[in-house]
Order: sequence, then structure tokens, then C-alpha cells
Amino acid sequence: MQKETTLNENTGSGPGTISPFPAGSQDNTIKPFEPVKKTDISIIIPVYNEEQSIIPLYNSLVVVLEKLDKKYEVLLVDDGSTDNSFEKLAGLHEKNKNFKIIRFRRNFGQTQAMRAGFDNAKGDIIITLDADLQNDPADIPAILKKMDESYDIVSGWRKNRRDRLFSRRMPSVIANRLISRLFNVHIHDYGCTLKAYKKDILDNIELYGEMHRYIPAVASWMGVKIAEIPVNHHSRKYGKAKYGISRTFRVILDIITIKFLLTYSKKPMQIFGLIGVLASLIGFGLTIWLLVERVFFEISLANRPLFILSIFIFLGGIQFVTMGLLGEIMMRTYHEGTGKPTYMIKEFLKD
Repeated sequence: MQKETTLNENTGSGPGTISPFPAGSQDNTIKPFEPVKKTDISIIIPVYNEEQSIIPLYNSLVVVLEKLDKKYEVLLVDDGSTDNSFEKLAGLHEKNKNFKIIRFRRNFGQTQAMRAGFDNAKGDIIITLDADLQNDPADIPAILKKMDESYDIVSGWRKNRRDRLFSRRMPSVIANRLISRLFNVHIHDYGCTLKAYKKDILDNIELYGEMHRYIPAVASWMGVKIAEIPVNHHSRKYGKAKYGISRTFRVILDIITIKFLLTYSKKPMQIFGLIGVLASLIGFGLTIWLLVERVFFEISLANRPLFILSIFIFLGGIQFVTMGLLGEIMMRTYHEGTGKPTYMIKEFLKD
């Protein structure tokens, strides 16, 4: 007769019982929980028609990153390349899953490529890098070492820059000095892409236009701690630069935009209203003076353009005040946010 085996309620392992626990697991000790190791570093690299640079860049990065005792990821953002860049990037992902590829549907610009990387990065520290091999991945350990000194942002300084003097270096020097003076954030080289940021800093910054170069200035309102270290800079080996002297005009417009956003984004009435009130007072004063001359001194106004000008100045002042009021309404709408994306991803190779 077959012996019936029953499941006893206690956890013992005596005869005739089946223990719900494997042998040797009935102790009451609490085993330590081992959390999943989170990503320490995220490298963000915008790519636009750089097919010849991709493999050398990968080899340089792997040599540096594998020596670090940190978990890393590399997000390469294909900004609508028209050459074979994406195919080469996809090959990197197949070879090394730490290299993740974001592909845009079209060219949205370097700032939006950076933003896509920031939005999808998981690292506590985010490092940005150019794909054209002019930035040197070998500088990454030095930047991380500087970050360990409790800095929020560490910016690279291309002290010996390998670019054309008049079309690249001179406009950059002028822009850097102007930005440093306007925002009181003294950095020699805002245009150097090689920078490191704490992720919580980037989580509080919205990037539009071409503002990725000025993140240290944009972040200055938070009271961040910023450092700058000299880094290597190499001559371009493949292809050609994607911008030239025409970039100077865009830089000027960006500086004006950032200054307005930082100083008056939450109080546009203060700048428009101030101009409007001053203009109105000047126009009103001129008008009264000319009317006094006409009434008491019988000086004709028919041949005096100043009378017409004073009226225009007065009305212009009123318009500036009105612009300030409209600006207040628009800024309140802006800060509420619409959540509308400024880029569109076609593919994301990450697993």
C-alpha cells in the first residue's frame, strides 16, 4: 500500500512532511539586499554626418571608459544624418549594449540632440562630447576627478584650440568675454562641448534654439558651483565643420535671448514697462513744453516736426507698457508648460 505524503503546516522536515523551503534555508537570518547598481555616467554625443569618425570615436571611448570603476552608458544621437552614420551606430549597439542609439526623423539641431540625450540619460553625471574627434575622450577622467570636488558643472577649456583664427577662434573669444561679463559666470570657453553636469541640474533646464553652449550661464540662477579645466583639442580629421562665421549672428541672438530669459523671464513688465514709462514721460514733457510755447509765446507748431515726434514718443511708450502686460500673460502661459516635444525620435536602440 502506497504511503500517503501530506504537507504539514509547520516548516519542519520530519518524516512524512514536505518542507516548503529548500534544504538549509529554514534559518531566520535576514540576507542583505543587493540593489541593482545604477548608472554612474552617461555620455551624450550628437552625431550628424560623421560616418568616418564613429569607429575611431568608439575605440577611444571604450579604452577610457573600461578603465573607470563606474557603470556607464553612451547615448549617441543621430541628428538626421544623410550618410551611413546610423548604420555604423547601429553596429556599435550590436557590439556593445552600453552604446545606445537615438535616431531623429530629421535634422533638429545640436541643442535638440543634446536634449534628447539628457531626457533619456540615466547617469548621475552627464558628460557631453562632440563626435568629430576634436574633443579627446582621454580628458574624461580629469573632468570626473574635478567633479568629485563638489562641483555641479565642469567645463572644458580648449586652451590650445586647433581651429581657424578668424572664422572660429576670434568670434568665440569675443562671445565668451561678453557672456562672462553679462552673466557673471567666468568661463574661457563656452563653446567647448566637453562638459560634465550633475543630472539634477539638467533636469531643471529647458533647452531651445542653440542654447546648449550656454548651459552654465542658464544654470547660474540656481547658484551652481562651476569649474573649468584645460582639455585637449585636435584638428578635424574627417569631413568639415557644420558651421562657420555665420554662427556669430546666431550667438548674438542667443545671448540676447538668454539675458532676457534669466533676468526678465518672470517679470517682463519690468523691462518693457520701464522703457514705456520713460518714453511716455519724455513724450509727454515735450508735448507740454511745445504747447506752452504755442499758447503763451505764440510760436507756431505747424513747421515744427518735434511736436509730431513728441506725440509718437508718447504713444510708443504706451505701446511698450502694453507689450509688458502681454509679456506677463505670455510668460505665465510659458511657465505652465505645454509638454510639447521639440524633437521627434524615429528609433531608440537601447536593449
